Amino acid sequence: MKHLAGTLAIALAAALSAGAVRAQSTVYIPDVIELSGPGAVSGTNWRDGVSLAVDEINAAGGILGRKIQTEHLDTQSNPGISRAQVQKVLDKNPYVVLGPIYSGSVKVNMALTQQAEIPQIVGAEAADITTQGNPWVFRTAFGQQFSMPKIANYLHDKLNVKSVAVLWVNNDFGKGGHDNFVKEMKARNIEIAADISTEQGQVDFGSDVIKLKGAKADAAFIYTNEEESARFLIEAKRQGLSTPLFGETTLLSQKVVELAGPAANGVRGHVGLSADAPVPAIQEFAKKFSARFKYLPDHNGIKGYTAVYLVKYVTEKIGKFDSKAFGAAMKGLTLTPDKAPGMLMEASWDQNGDIDRASFLAEIVDGKQKIVETLPKLNGGKSGG
Repeated sequence: MKHLAGTLAIALAAALSAGAVRAQSTVYIPDVIELSGPGAVSGTNWRDGVSLAVDEINAAGGILGRKIQTEHLDTQSNPGISRAQVQKVLDKNPYVVLGPIYSGSVKVNMALTQQAEIPQIVGAEAADITTQGNPWVFRTAFGQQFSMPKIANYLHDKLNVKSVAVLWVNNDFGKGGHDNFVKEMKARNIEIAADISTEQGQVDFGSDVIKLKGAKADAAFIYTNEEESARFLIEAKRQGLSTPLFGETTLLSQKVVELAGPAANGVRGHVGLSADAPVPAIQEFAKKFSARFKYLPDHNGIKGYTAVYLVKYVTEKIGKFDSKAFGAAMKGLTLTPDKAPGMLMEASWDQNGDIDRASFLAEIVDGKQKIVETLPKLNGGKSGG
């Protein structure tokens, strides 16, 4: 019996030791993202970008000798579920948390990562995410306070627009975008000819297109999620809407172009990221992504990919796995593609966690996103690429 107890003790010690070695040889970076519900189009792109980066980094030896251990938890595009999923991963002591994309979800779950003092790298764009004094949330996408001035300058300076109609989705993403866009229009003395609110998941845009026709504006600014954007464009074409249509990154995304087909042709706007950008590193990424996943990535795929590489480069910069040091190192950080190639373009983060980088003006021509101009960083400095 004594011999058996000794054998069991040795076996238990060996198992614990093996577990400790495994823990020291990996770093846990979970991904909480929209894999079902209205955000599935965005979330699956992000997830696949994350997976591609994780596999590349692990194949090259990991981060400071540790392999990335990740898992993808579905928020179901529901803020309450996203909060529960973030709590679940926080119970496992993550180094950094990735996601989500939907602003409403980030708003309810970022308090958890803030309380735990764990950095959270998100794909959300609502302006007020980074204005609440949370030092642990960092963007991979422009906040609306960065993107809306760029589209406003385009409409005012390049196109001499005097009046604009706004169609937006009534969720956190849409409300933040609407409020920032309207503010930028008023600052340039551009009249808001119509202000049309729509619902997340809306299927029928018939009456909304009729309202846009009646507004007789010089241009219409469309700010809805991907699937609604495609449905709107199809209805606008069916009714023969002649008002020039403009948007932000979502309206011109690859998925909207695929869903809307010819109805997307002629749409113009500002895009923060694009697989069609005239940046060799982004084009190379798009080839790798398409070869593996058999579809073209949109901006969310790029955001997920660069989020993982951001973790790698910041960790190597601080030289250790320390979540608090990571958060501190992000403030005022600039990464350039010569030293951090996985970032694809130069990017900077301010004290609030907002990202700034070069971006693009684009038009949908013959079913493809055509970049017509590269815009510099909003706050000066070198542009990326």
